[in-house]
Amino acid sequence: MLYQRLDYKARSRLIHFFLLQITWDVVLSQLHYIIPEESKHGTFVGRIAQDLGLDIGEINSRMLHIVSRDEKEYFQVIVDKPVQMYRVDVEIEDINDNSPVFPSNVYNHVISEVKHAGSRFQLEEAADPDLGTNSITNYELSASEYFALDYQKYLNQIKSLELVLKKNLDREKQSVHNLTLTAYDGGKPRLSGTTHIIVNVEDFNDNAPVFDQPFYQCSVNENAVEGTLVFKLNATDLDEGRNGEIIYEFSNMVSGEAFTLDKNTGEIRVKGKLDFESVNMYKLQVKAVDYGDVQQVGHCKVLVTVVDVNDNPPEMTVTSLSVPVPENSPQGTTVAIISVHDKDSGSNGKVHCYITEPSPFKVNPAFMSDFSLTVNGPLDREVKDEYEVTITVRDEGSPSLSTSKTLKIDISDTNDNAPRFIQPVDTVFIKENNPPGSHIYTASAFDPDIGQNSFITYSIQERTIEGIPLSSYISINPENGKVFALVSFDHEQISYFQCHIKATDAGLQTLSSNLTLNIFIEDINDNAPTFTPLHSELTIKAPKSAEPGHLITKVKAVDLDSGYNAWTFYKLKDFGGSGKSPFTIAHQTGEITLKRSFTDSDSDEYRLHVVAQDHGEPVMTAEAQIVVSVVESGEELKFDNQETKVTGDEFSDENIYLVVAICVISSIFLITLIVFTVLRWQKYRDEVNELKENYRICSNTGGSWMYSQHTQYNISSNSVRPKSDLIVFTPNNSQTLGNEEQVNPQGVMSNSYYKKVM
Repeated sequence: MLYQRLDYKARSRLIHFFLLQITWDVVLSQLHYIIPEESKHGTFVGRIAQDLGLDIGEINSRMLHIVSRDEKEYFQVIVDKPVQMYRVDVEIEDINDNSPVFPSNVYNHVISEVKHAGSRFQLEEAADPDLGTNSITNYELSASEYFALDYQKYLNQIKSLELVLKKNLDREKQSVHNLTLTAYDGGKPRLSGTTHIIVNVEDFNDNAPVFDQPFYQCSVNENAVEGTLVFKLNATDLDEGRNGEIIYEFSNMVSGEAFTLDKNTGEIRVKGKLDFESVNMYKLQVKAVDYGDVQQVGHCKVLVTVVDVNDNPPEMTVTSLSVPVPENSPQGTTVAIISVHDKDSGSNGKVHCYITEPSPFKVNPAFMSDFSLTVNGPLDREVKDEYEVTITVRDEGSPSLSTSKTLKIDISDTNDNAPRFIQPVDTVFIKENNPPGSHIYTASAFDPDIGQNSFITYSIQERTIEGIPLSSYISINPENGKVFALVSFDHEQISYFQCHIKATDAGLQTLSSNLTLNIFIEDINDNAPTFTPLHSELTIKAPKSAEPGHLITKVKAVDLDSGYNAWTFYKLKDFGGSGKSPFTIAHQTGEITLKRSFTDSDSDEYRLHVVAQDHGEPVMTAEAQIVVSVVESGEELKFDNQETKVTGDEFSDENIYLVVAICVISSIFLITLIVFTVLRWQKYRDEVNELKENYRICSNTGGSWMYSQHTQYNISSNSVRPKSDLIVFTPNNSQTLGNEEQVNPQGVMSNSYYKKVM
């Protein structure tokens, strides 16, 4: 058994050696000859034996012979002993012996004067039988103020020729334009052909049929049977009626032997037998003509490629798809694995996989027939939350067959957006005496994230106002951001305070933003003027000999409101209605004076009813009664001495109160100034020590504060509680919102009144 295996191995090696020898003897070589076209019969091409390295004497002995096929540009040279085969290519070199020729010497075009600048009109191209650089390479148009020439190249050949309108036409100025179009080839010598273009400007039927696109490309198998649909054109005309009805026609250059065009539907179908080896491409120029009185024409070009049969498109399978894709996925993250298989072989079986439209994704080759879809750019769910990625697999056959599959890729949300208020600072005005629990404001923030990341809760950052927590004044609904007043505000106690509303989302890593809300308490006329106890019921004696203008007395009323609501107006109440009272009162100061001299007919005693009225809405009033006794001069002096004594005592008491108040305020201000100076000095020393220890420079931004006090003293013949206006402005610097503030809020205003010395 062992000897049989050794004998088998020896025989296999002998056969392999023999086949290798034969393969070595059959050497594949190749020669390439170039001969210009139109060469005469018998023109020398080359020395085959010498170029192949064969000895002249061996030609007969080795039986050199040539094998060729009809209409092929190569032949085979075969010699025996040993057998060798050579391929010889013969290239027919083209010469520039044909000039470009237009199908017609004159072209008539009708262009409406309503055509806008930039309008394009298809022109028929010239034909040149030469190939390569000897074919048509350039077109030129005679100089024109209104027209220019534009052409497009496809595969280094001019495929689209258009006449472009540079500016609007005016038929009244020039109704006919004569142009000359010249076509040049690229040969040496350079040849050309010309044609004339006559443009007639018309006034009506100003919309020509327009194709979906000016250039179409399609393909048809060479084994397609007669009647096979190649392509369906679609043109539209914006006109109505017969001007909008369209028929399709081939242009003059198109041969009707291979294809037919349905004039009503625009369907191009196979008419005759197609032969890839004879013609592999057809350029069809189609025009769409409307039924207008002056017909308008739209042009397009259809490039029909005749190809060999490649009847197996690639097959594509998505073996793995990982969706949704987080929006913070880094570049290179794998989204899907795609397997591709093509039953064809050779170039028809080689495939390429790509994405047809721009997207933040990319297809990368993984293995022999597998591809991976990866992230190739930044993703933002707030900009686009879903992508439809069309993946196309195309083979290398001719024509190329492809298979497309659209993948729906959802983008999942990450908490990358903080809640945002419409504006960072807002102001709200509340009328005093509001009912507790009333809704005063609604905070609204928006978070572009979705789901849990967009769920917003609202809160008010705690602080104190004159030692009272802010939460005692207002509250907020954490779900809808509605702010409610917990107390009934009194403008005379607090007129302004500030709060910070925080909006926080519910993401794993929460994000938040703040809103500064300035709350002003508006004053309403809820306090009536009040007369001082001394003036509420007063008895005054006036001398009977007093002259007009004599000051009888002065009354004073105080209104705890502010602004226009506290402006007091005085008047006398006339019960008799006769208007013969000898007294009058100053509306603004409350001074009661004698309007006229007393007469014998006047009464000895008058009861004056003084009304103090404010300017609020609604108007509120107070009333006081003053008894004026008319006496002789001696009695009046005695009464004045007693009254002066009382007034002097009261005046002294009021001076004492005033001095004490001034001393207290001055002491508080002095203590505050000393404390502030000490704190600033201590802070300065700490900064200097820190600079010395760290050997570096620190920048310190200090706040500034301004204190303004406006005091008005109103002192009458009775004592009234002092009241002052205090406005404190604090620096609006960013501070840690979590720390509770123990100072008055910015712009807190408290009102108190002082008496004014008369």
